[in-house]
Amino acid sequence: MILSNLKDCANLLSLHPKMGLLLDFLNSQDLQKLPLGRNVIDGDDVFVNHDIVDARCKDSQSLEMHRKYIDVHILLQGEETIGIKPTSSVKNITTPYNEEKDFAFADEPADNYYTLHPGDILVAFPEDAHAPLIGTAKINKLIAKLRLP
Repeated sequence: MILSNLKDCANLLSLHPKMGLLLDFLNSQDLQKLPLGRNVIDGDDVFVNHDIVDARCKDSQSLEMHRKYIDVHILLQGEETIGIKPTSSVKNITTPYNEEKDFAFADEPADNYYTLHPGDILVAFPEDAHAPLIGTAKINKLIAKLRLP
């Protein structure tokens, strides 16, 4: 897991071969006006989902896990807390891994929680089970997906 900010994101370039493509896209757009839903950058290899959702309470938010993609959470408006727990220590799987949709869910608390403010970025790797969307109001965010090579 990496916590950063849009202003400091150049140091994320070495994380993935197509991170530069994602960052170029983010820096060339008015992110507030990006259409809701899926915004394709490079087919299924790099895309951004734009969501505006009601936040959830910490106790009701499940951990999610992925195997094929790195998630890059980018907060646009509001305040969001994301819980993190090592995937290897997750025990209470409630939704087994779905290969087609690339997710599994678990109902257990995260080990650590990080609060994002507008412009903040949290990068979650497959080894980072994460519980996003925790807060008390509407959250406007992007979730970029980078397919692992």
